[in-house]
Amino acid sequence: MGMGTTELRRITMTPAALRVREAAARLFYERGIHAVGVDLIAAEAGVTKKTLYDRFGSKEQIVVEYLVDRDERWRAFLARHLDAAPPEPPARVLAVFDASHAWSRANGSKGCSMVNAHAEISDASHPAYPVIIGQKKWMLALFTRLAGEIAPDEADRLGRTLMLLNEGALVAYGLNVFPDPFGHAREQAQVLLTTAGHRP
Repeated sequence: MGMGTTELRRITMTPAALRVREAAARLFYERGIHAVGVDLIAAEAGVTKKTLYDRFGSKEQIVVEYLVDRDERWRAFLARHLDAAPPEPPARVLAVFDASHAWSRANGSKGCSMVNAHAEISDASHPAYPVIIGQKKWMLALFTRLAGEIAPDEADRLGRTLMLLNEGALVAYGLNVFPDPFGHAREQAQVLLTTAGHRP
């Protein structure tokens, strides 16, 4: 998932490191990355600041581990939804929207953690930046691949439109501006897929 020649650095998770990551994940998501300091993370995790720095080296690395863990859990969650979906390509596309909705209900009351993190980390040199961009590029590639099974000549355009619908639903859900944004996005995706599937 790294960008350029920089490899994404990961650390080995000890029980103490796991407690730090879990505490940081909750705090970062609820309050924002910049608003949360290492003193609070250490206190919430029940470790000393020295232990935190011994394990992670920096707050930036904690952010990396938080976002990578969230990304890996999302991909596994989505894979289960896709495995359970009917094999027809349109049904598999709609399963992505259903998975996003289910994930957001369980894990995303404040919207997408990657979008939220990007609002605070827009510097490409930050070690977590490739994680954020990498997930969105992966989602675009997934939608494009699924779109290509329905309308090969329109795969790029259709994949981008499907991603925009999904991303819009994620943001609207977190903002709570109108009810059921995922249902609305799914309906629009279904219209798009039906139209694309019937073009000569």
